[in-house]
Amino acid sequence: MSSKKIDGKAIGQEIREELKEQVASLVKQGYQPGLAVILVGENPASQTYVKNKEKSSIEAGMKSELIKLPDTVSEEDLLKEVEKLNQDDSIDGILVQLPLPKHIDENKVIRAISPEKDVDGFHPMNVGKMLIGQQTFLPCTPYGIMQLLERSGVEIAGKHAVIIGRSNIVGKPMGQLLLQKDATVTYCHSRTNDLKSFTKQADILIVAIGMAKFITGDYIKEGAVVIDVGMNRDENGKLCGDVDYASAEQVASAITPVPGGVGPMTITMLLKNTVESAENKLNSRTKN
Repeated sequence: MSSKKIDGKAIGQEIREELKEQVASLVKQGYQPGLAVILVGENPASQTYVKNKEKSSIEAGMKSELIKLPDTVSEEDLLKEVEKLNQDDSIDGILVQLPLPKHIDENKVIRAISPEKDVDGFHPMNVGKMLIGQQTFLPCTPYGIMQLLERSGVEIAGKHAVIIGRSNIVGKPMGQLLLQKDATVTYCHSRTNDLKSFTKQADILIVAIGMAKFITGDYIKEGAVVIDVGMNRDENGKLCGDVDYASAEQVASAITPVPGGVGPMTITMLLKNTVESAENKLNSRTKN
């Protein structure tokens, strides 16, 4: 069987068009949503991500602010920048690009961002709300994956979802979001014995382990939906995922490619969270 490609570029574009309309409507009300990104140091991958975030927010009609700091910046000075943005009424979303230099405590920085402006969905308060199913900003990659599944017509309720990876950014929240949509969820990770015995049971397999082409077709149940969160370089320096696409697509009913699958969704959901933050602010003003 040949599987259906889940096109993250097309679905991301669809959501961005919807966002453009929402932003235009907010601008008509005299308010332009604003996203601020803090970039510390010269990490080339981070610079590329940030450039894409800036370009995407401007395309959506939003205000974009980029604050560049040297990697020698002290934790105290970085926290001061975050606090300034917390107080800035024209900013609805604050994002500190990770990873940060070794001398800075990432958790401390994440906690310093106002939960109302935490459009990455990493603040412990927002993570807690997500866990108990309250309205909050969802972490962008898992949120994007949920949109990919739902907009591709993948049924989630009653299905067995297996997640390989347990990071705070993807694996853990991913399982919770699927659970809220009535999937049965299994977490696997680097210490799981006999990984294949779990992956072969998955109706929905989500792979986020950071190892190029690790999951091959023989790990996948016939007809499963495969979501590849990996972003690696293969032996020829080409971008590839954690899943060996060529063998997996022979078995899966639907699969995300790399690039062009999960990647475009992450930035899209960041924009969606920022627009939601702006709407929340305006709604609370009209109530008061």
